[in-house]
Amino acid sequence: MMAIIGMFFQDGLTGSAWGDWSLYTASPLRAGEEAPTPPPFDPAKQVGAMEPLGFFDPAGFSKVGDKENFQNLRAAEIKHGRVAMMAALGAVPAGIGAVTTPPGTYGFAALLLLSGAMELAVWTQDPNKEAGDFGDPLGLGQYNEEFRNKELNNGRFAMFAALGIISADLLTGKDAIQQLSLSSLASCWNLTWSRGSAKVPLGASRSVPAVSPMLS
Repeated sequence: MMAIIGMFFQDGLTGSAWGDWSLYTASPLRAGEEAPTPPPFDPAKQVGAMEPLGFFDPAGFSKVGDKENFQNLRAAEIKHGRVAMMAALGAVPAGIGAVTTPPGTYGFAALLLLSGAMELAVWTQDPNKEAGDFGDPLGLGQYNEEFRNKELNNGRFAMFAALGIISADLLTGKDAIQQLSLSSLASCWNLTWSRGSAKVPLGASRSVPAVSPMLS
């Protein structure tokens, strides 16, 4: 009698005599039902997909549902970003000469051997952790989404910066500090203009603008 009264009351209150069946997760009557399938892994919802570009993968390397491949790519991105940040910092005062002339050459060789040993023996990627997570030895407590995004952004910027510094050094023979001088800007302008002048047909003339004495 109490059960029938309860069912009538439940029906009048919720519109169903049994209530919301989805809430009875531990009921023996649901023993044969399969658990709901979790949503597939979505790389567009991972750390690093932020404004203004959002999830930027025009080549389609990261696939929905392929978490293992994404973790490998993310680990490689973080690793290259960390190396590029150190490389850009070291290349600013001395350019590519920092690793091609002694004693920088010896330091570069030692650093290469040390980093290789650390990566193979100490800083090995744990498949149960996020890519790039090698612990917090200093106890700074900064391994959160905000700082992970900052590291990815700085690493991406550093990769372009290091590439630009090295390319400009190979082209002009000047390091990053020298590249920022006004005389370097004038030299690059004259170099670009003279290369363009070489394509002018025979008989035609092109006047090369004079460079201000302030830029020489």
